[in-house]
Amino acid sequence: MSNQKNKSTADVITAYFAGASILVSFVTGVLIYLFILGDPANFEGAGLKPEEIVEKGHPHNILGIIHRGGFIVPLLLTVNITVILVSIERFVTLSIASGKGNATSFIRKMQSLLSNNDIDGAIKACDVQKGSLANVVKSGLTRYSVVKSKDSLSRDEKKAAIEKELEEATSLELPMLSRNLVIISTCSSIGVLVGLIGTVLGMIRAFAALANAGAPDTAALATGISEALVNTAFGIIASTLAIIAYNYFSNRIDGMTHSMDEAGYSIVSNFQANHG
Repeated sequence: MSNQKNKSTADVITAYFAGASILVSFVTGVLIYLFILGDPANFEGAGLKPEEIVEKGHPHNILGIIHRGGFIVPLLLTVNITVILVSIERFVTLSIASGKGNATSFIRKMQSLLSNNDIDGAIKACDVQKGSLANVVKSGLTRYSVVKSKDSLSRDEKKAAIEKELEEATSLELPMLSRNLVIISTCSSIGVLVGLIGTVLGMIRAFAALANAGAPDTAALATGISEALVNTAFGIIASTLAIIAYNYFSNRIDGMTHSMDEAGYSIVSNFQANHG
């Protein structure tokens, strides 16, 4: 009961973090766009009033060029910052869930203790290891120690009780491990799309300005295209970071899931060997 309550609290905190990270990322993106990228020092202001420099001045560094990407830039900054924040949160969460020691060494120690029929020692080792894997193993071992002495249950019923406990413990741990990965996955998809939207809008503005000028101006066209392509670059960066992060965390979760399955199989096998 206490474990379920802790899980509920963790779920609430994680849910709040997801929403807060997106909001913080958006606010940070807007502030960066306005006050860092939009700093008048990033633009040439000869002959312009101070309030016109950012709007009409020609960019003379990369920050000014990025600012010319338009209102899409804060959205792309939001996507990039969100990926970074959620990745940090997932890394910390999975590091805690992995426990204090190496998972493979822990599994081998469990198998050694189980082969010696030292159930209490195995439970104490789980308390030392901590983390999701240890929680699953401890649940199975606790059920093992309870049902093994119950004469009212048949061997198959005892085995089923242990397997059910392992399944329930695993089902409690896995959602916490994979939570917020959907945000990273979504960012990997929309990063490039948002960037392309910004690029298309920028190209439309560039060609419209060229048409209104009446005379071909290759320098102005090149400048407009370079500013539009900034959005594509930001979108590709966001998607690249998100894909790398998603694959990394998915691989870690798969490894932890495999360790849980291996530990559960060892517990059930030990029970069958000792109570066959």
